Amino acid sequence: MHKIKRDDLVKVIAGKDKDKQGKVLLVDTKNNKVVVEGINMITKHVKPGPGNPQGGIVQKEAALDISNVMLVVDGKVTRVGFEVKDGKKVRVAKTTGKVID
Repeated sequence: MHKIKRDDLVKVIAGKDKDKQGKVLLVDTKNNKVVVEGINMITKHVKPGPGNPQGGIVQKEAALDISNVMLVVDGKVTRVGFEVKDGKKVRVAKTTGKVID
């Protein structure tokens, strides 16, 4: 079980996009990377193909390290802990003690 999941709201705490917030689109647990909506945008030159017949220059999100983002709960940045409630392991916000999911 991981501390950050898809569709979580996170805040970037390091790098060129520091202090920006966005929704997690993808979590790569093997490489400890996350892709966040509208964060860490790169310019990619795309050849024409079936998906993009025109080709050209495309802006897209690049992965950033999971250690550079923090979970946002109720508008506050928080660390994440785990507790067992009713026989289930759940994520808990460290600042408020609130169960996240």
